[in-house]
This record gives sequence, structure tokens and C-alpha cells, in this order.
Amino acid sequence: MSTTVESLSERSAAEVNEEIRALWLRSGGTLSVEQRAEYQRLVLEWAAAPSCVEAA
Repeated sequence: MSTTVESLSERSAAEVNEEIRALWLRSGGTLSVEQRAEYQRLVLEWAAAPSCVEAA
């Protein structure tokens, strides 16, 4: 699996953040080796994701 930013989906940062939070909840606060790899992939995706914050 590639972890390059170009290969990641076009989900919003909020959607990816929700998945990151769910991962931490499922793990009980301690990530396994596999979960750490998933977390790293999600953080890269989150950083590249379009923000859906609206200007006030």
C-alpha cells in the first residue's frame, strides 16, 4: 500500500479526523503496530485533505 499523498482519497479533513478519533477509541489509547501504520496513513490523508471550514 502506498502512503503518498497523491494516492489518498478526497475525503474532507473532518471525515478523516473522525476516523482517526475512532481508531484511538478502538485501541483504548495504545496503538498496535498495525494500528500505528493505519494512524500514519490517516494523518497523511488528513494533512492533504481539503478543509471544510467555512469563513465566518
